[in-house]
Amino acid sequence: MAETIPHWINGSPEPGSSGRTGPVFDPATGKERARVAFASVDEVDRAVAAASAAFSDWRNSSLSNRTQILFRFRNLLDGAKDELSAIISAEHGKTHDDARGEVQRGLEVVEFACGLQQLLKGDNSARVSTGVDLTSVREPVGVVGCITPFNFPAMVPLWMTPIAIACGNTAILKPSEKDPSTSNRLAELWSEAELPEGVLNVVHGDRVAVERLIEHPGVAALSFVGSTPVARAIYENGSRHGKRVQALGGAKNHMLVLPDADLDLSADAAVSAGYGSAGERCMAISVVVAVGDVADRLLPKIEERIVKLRTGPASDAESEMGPLITKEHQERVLSCIDSGVEEGASILADGRGLKVPGHEGGFFVGPTLFDHVKPSMRIYREEIFGPVLSVVRVEHFTEAIELVNRNQYANGTAIFTNDGGAARRFQQEIQVGMVGINVPIPVPLAAYSFGGWKSSLFGECSIYGPEGVHFYTRPKVVTSRWPDPVHRGVDLGFPRSR
Repeated sequence: MAETIPHWINGSPEPGSSGRTGPVFDPATGKERARVAFASVDEVDRAVAAASAAFSDWRNSSLSNRTQILFRFRNLLDGAKDELSAIISAEHGKTHDDARGEVQRGLEVVEFACGLQQLLKGDNSARVSTGVDLTSVREPVGVVGCITPFNFPAMVPLWMTPIAIACGNTAILKPSEKDPSTSNRLAELWSEAELPEGVLNVVHGDRVAVERLIEHPGVAALSFVGSTPVARAIYENGSRHGKRVQALGGAKNHMLVLPDADLDLSADAAVSAGYGSAGERCMAISVVVAVGDVADRLLPKIEERIVKLRTGPASDAESEMGPLITKEHQERVLSCIDSGVEEGASILADGRGLKVPGHEGGFFVGPTLFDHVKPSMRIYREEIFGPVLSVVRVEHFTEAIELVNRNQYANGTAIFTNDGGAARRFQQEIQVGMVGINVPIPVPLAAYSFGGWKSSLFGECSIYGPEGVHFYTRPKVVTSRWPDPVHRGVDLGFPRSR
């Protein structure tokens, strides 16, 4: 019988009791490798109860104690990079190098959280009035629900939980049911770092678990990363239930290439950002906007690089691009490619029908490249989340900016040019949350915050960095006066500064 991946509640693994489970596949072979327990409402309630019980002691623990635990976790995580990478590759399908890079970026957020003594400093204004001082502090919000996607099973949980925990909250992590094992291993590492029981809990499952976290009165805040329709629903429903919500949605990231750009650099960037992790990244470049005559010179260079890409399982050290996460997702990506052909785009590289020897049942789609894509086409409108790169041709730079700004998604964008004035104009006029100049995937370092605009982010706070600290805390302002021997008596007038 296949292994059943348990929940992690109150400091230890807990087998599922709902009787419901879901399959976990090896995407490179298409074979089921495990089952994962699907939480019932009662199991989510037990996780919330554990987190609620742990909250009082944890929020009152000293910053020094929290810092020591964060540093221990950081060191354990650093030592487990290869182990975690192997788990990610086995369940997600991305290459070991890609998986290791994911863990490294998550580690950087942990290192940021280790500076919690500086991050949680308040403000003080003395003598704002006679004998009156003002002090502001940031306090934890309570139990936080963290709902994370399949494409980064280590990095996105590490975007959320270290910041939430460092700020004094307790957390319930609900990872994707498609690749759940990484979250359990992270919980074990937290336990080894001596995080108190109940501060971090992991519940697996589907819509039942998510809806209970949204509805549960004991959950104060929700963090989410996933598709735009689900992000919008979680934001609306969570807000309706009185929770603060940050919900990061989908993307359609454009990369503008101007005629003066370094075309070898641009081609390298387009292929790397378009096909890395089989395109299953919210910061993947999925549209190249070729300005003027640059497409005719750029496309041959992109095609040269695509031909040399090696698609295969993570177990093959020479693989550069792995499979997609599930059969269903593979079929959806293939249907998008079919629609591009049917709607009249020119297909220059066709990833349909790819079979990897020895892994014929794997969920592979080869690198696909379209030219002459129009904004009305499905492959332009939708977030494909696969190895499909579309080239849209425009005559002028202004037209390119307008094209990007009309799109409903505004997660990331990039421009490739050697013209500083054009880059500066692009930076100022583009209506996108993260901008790269000759950088195709502009993911900020942990000391900054990650988040898009428009339909790519619901809620006022981006994730991790300073805005993450603000999201997982709320301000309290204390106005204090210590009485002196002279009492001024009753005064029903409006309080005035003196």
